[in-house]
Amino acid sequence: MQLSDPALFKTEAYINGLWTSGADGQTYPVTNPANGETVAAVAFCGRQETVDAISAAEQAQIHWRALSAKERAKLLKAWHSLIGSAQEDLARILTAEQGKPLAEARGEIAYGASYVEWFAEEAKRVYGDTIPGPSPDKRLVVIKQPVGVVACITPWNFPNAMLARKIAPALAAGCTVVCKPANETPLSAFALAELAERAGIPKGVINMVSGDTVEIGKELTSSPAVRKLSFTGSTAVGKLLMKQCAETVKRTSMELGGNAPFIVFDDADIDEAVNGAMGSKFRNAGQTCVCANRFIVHDTVHDEFVEKLSAATGELTMGSGLDESVSIGPLIHEAAARNVNALIDDATSLGASVVSGTSRSLPGACFVAPSILTDVTDEMRVFKEEIFGPVAPILRFSSDEEAIQLANATPFGLACYFYSRDVGRIWRVSEALEFGIVGINEGMISNEAAPFGGVKESGQGREGSKYGLDDYLEVKYLCMGGV
Repeated sequence: MQLSDPALFKTEAYINGLWTSGADGQTYPVTNPANGETVAAVAFCGRQETVDAISAAEQAQIHWRALSAKERAKLLKAWHSLIGSAQEDLARILTAEQGKPLAEARGEIAYGASYVEWFAEEAKRVYGDTIPGPSPDKRLVVIKQPVGVVACITPWNFPNAMLARKIAPALAAGCTVVCKPANETPLSAFALAELAERAGIPKGVINMVSGDTVEIGKELTSSPAVRKLSFTGSTAVGKLLMKQCAETVKRTSMELGGNAPFIVFDDADIDEAVNGAMGSKFRNAGQTCVCANRFIVHDTVHDEFVEKLSAATGELTMGSGLDESVSIGPLIHEAAARNVNALIDDATSLGASVVSGTSRSLPGACFVAPSILTDVTDEMRVFKEEIFGPVAPILRFSSDEEAIQLANATPFGLACYFYSRDVGRIWRVSEALEFGIVGINEGMISNEAAPFGGVKESGQGREGSKYGLDDYLEVKYLCMGGV
């Protein structure tokens, strides 16, 4: 990597304002999924480093929560400014460890920074209430206070943005954090910590450890000093963390797996639906929790949609994300590619047809060609499971009721999409879909001003928007008698 600011390339844990290689100096490799080359040897932390990070956060919170909201906002705004100035370097670090095209990486940096800016502003809007008393001698007041130390565990698919949108509201609310980025992509997290330090955020307010996932996770979930855990990742891991947090009755917010339907009704603008499908399905090589996972298309427009989607998919170019001409990068590792190919094989063995994709030559072992499957049924794994790869399975439907039934036939409920120009249908379908986020004639639905989160087994809590601070605040009721 050629960085304008090489000091952003950090490989050690960040604890109490110090960069440390850990107790025994162990490291693990971070590799570029496009070519398998080692990008960095990163400090391998475990229980002791996590204990130290929690202790640092606990001590720092005493001072941090005492700052005025305006002072915290000022520091967050300084951090936001530095992130924006370092966008290109942060994007190159992200692409090197995660694989996504540079254009997407730059977009992720801007997206993550938008949450820092948003919550810098929201820090000054933590309002309480006064409540009419039950008798003349009483006054009832509600105030909101920070939860305390927050554990943030983030995935590899958006290593910058997922962390920024957890840290920013936590700090805005007056909490301090201990963060565990995914082992595949810790470098983006460490670079954010470096910029936070430069912004003047005090030592101990932000702490970063990576390494032994089990040991770090156990300490974060069992420590009574940690009062909340915010996790983005798989539903299976989220359920495990919730069980572990139950022992100390921690607050949790979970952004878990998805299985997003993308419905195309007979009155849809097909060209717009295809444009939306391309952004929703193939961004980050299909490795997003809100990716369109199942395409449910009306019989009368099915063939036109498939033809146009196939043509658009054929224009995608695969390769290293550092190549500016590339539009789709690798999956995170070979195991991920094998799993996606297994889903394709399962579908074809049960009668699905591959319209495009699998005949392409691949640049490396972590790549899967953008593929479209037709003749898909609800018995296939591609209908039931989160694909997390560039595969678009397409099912037919003939009535609104059937489309809604197929869309809701999943234990997940994060995001969904549909295209229609009938305003009555738009209201009816939006209300009937069992998902936390509904994209209507739009394939890109996430932004800092909107509440991001799911229902059912896709999690609990919301990130972003005016609701995003709630998960980091406790409501305290004050009853004043004898007035």
